[in-house]
Amino acid sequence: MDLRDSGKVRSIGVSNFTPAHLDRIIDATGVAPAVNQVELHPYFPQAALRAVHTERGVVTESWSPLAKQSELMTEAPVLAAAEAHGVTPGQVVLRWHVQLGAVPVPKSGDADRQRENLDVFGFELTSDEVAAISGLERGRLWDGDPDTHEEM
Repeated sequence: MDLRDSGKVRSIGVSNFTPAHLDRIIDATGVAPAVNQVELHPYFPQAALRAVHTERGVVTESWSPLAKQSELMTEAPVLAAAEAHGVTPGQVVLRWHVQLGAVPVPKSGDADRQRENLDVFGFELTSDEVAAISGLERGRLWDGDPDTHEEM
């Protein structure tokens, strides 16, 4: 709070905070984080957490939005939407994030792929396509439950 009050920090972001973690920091400081970066992809859409974010004015940022090292890009709903809109499966998944109100941050060192990843605003998924992609839910891909996992 001292840094914010002195004008050195305007907002904070957190990572992997649960609703309980968010409540604790809000109760302690009176300020909600601007963003919470969490594992989010069609296999783990985190609808309940995204609703909490909306209630508290926190932006949801998706880490591993393309579910790296999975078969997501070959799933039938993703491929069907890609074909229907004339885009790549990756663009479909990134558009899915955008339509959920999340901010996906895909990782790529390839300039062409970076341009492709940014090109997700020229089409819109139908509500049925969003529902079908969300229906791929199966849970976390990595063992990183924020209530039990600690990096340090």
